[in-house]
Amino acid sequence: MKNPNMKRLRRTMMFLNAQKPGLIKDPYIYKPDSIMLDLEDAVAENQKDAARFSLYHALKEIDYHGVERVIRINGLDTPYWQEDIRCAVAGGCDAIRIPKTESALDIHLVEEKVLAAEKEFGRPEGSTLLMAAIESARGVMKALDICDASERLFGIALSGGDYTKDLQTHITGTGIELMGARQNLIIAARAAGKQCFDKVYTNLNDTEGFRKDVETIHLMGFDGKSIINPRQIRIVHEIFTPSQKDIAFSEKVVKEIDSKKAQGIGVFTVDGKMIDIAFYDGAKRTIELAKASGVYKGEL
Repeated sequence: MKNPNMKRLRRTMMFLNAQKPGLIKDPYIYKPDSIMLDLEDAVAENQKDAARFSLYHALKEIDYHGVERVIRINGLDTPYWQEDIRCAVAGGCDAIRIPKTESALDIHLVEEKVLAAEKEFGRPEGSTLLMAAIESARGVMKALDICDASERLFGIALSGGDYTKDLQTHITGTGIELMGARQNLIIAARAAGKQCFDKVYTNLNDTEGFRKDVETIHLMGFDGKSIINPRQIRIVHEIFTPSQKDIAFSEKVVKEIDSKKAQGIGVFTVDGKMIDIAFYDGAKRTIELAKASGVYKGEL
């Protein structure tokens, strides 16, 4: 049975240092869709054990009020990642983010350890989802293989800093250096039926630049944005909130398709536009986004 959380809405994923109780005790009050409890870059080499201790107790003792809890483990080229997985699964996390993913084999290695941890700690098999961070040119080129590697994998995410270093360039703020990777990742994700997430925007003082960045990835088809500060949440959610016009049209599409399917009609018009079954999932997603944003007033 597929995990029911595979397709949940993930407009915002907020990074938090798993070692700092002040950060991880109540981030749900800002209402991100997901939080990313970080055991990797945010934690110093000599503090990995302390971070795991903090993470485990946070997962066990804090009610995050429905906010998804994703754990970023350390890279597979380090001595830490296997214990990171055991700690995260034992604590009852919702998902694990794999950094620096470059192949389907990386997914298989993590999946094997996650399954072993689920058995060890008595968690239902398949309850721990996976996501993969793409941080290199090789990872971008292997994106479809990575997406197809596991039924646990709900999506992939671009990590801009390491990726641009691999390209021998840097983050410019224009998005030019990211165009190829963004397009390739969203195409691979959609081909595999998975979700796709964009990189963080690190300049917290450039609100207008951040807004333009989010508008760009929204138009490209991304499911959400990685963020580093609560004040970025409102902007992302606002941009990912459907307009009342889009909501009304989607309602009509869903109702018409449901009705016409029963009559054996495959193609018809809604508000003068030619519509068929291919529009159904998109219309349903628009309605789900509207519900999540608190702006839906319909009955579907």
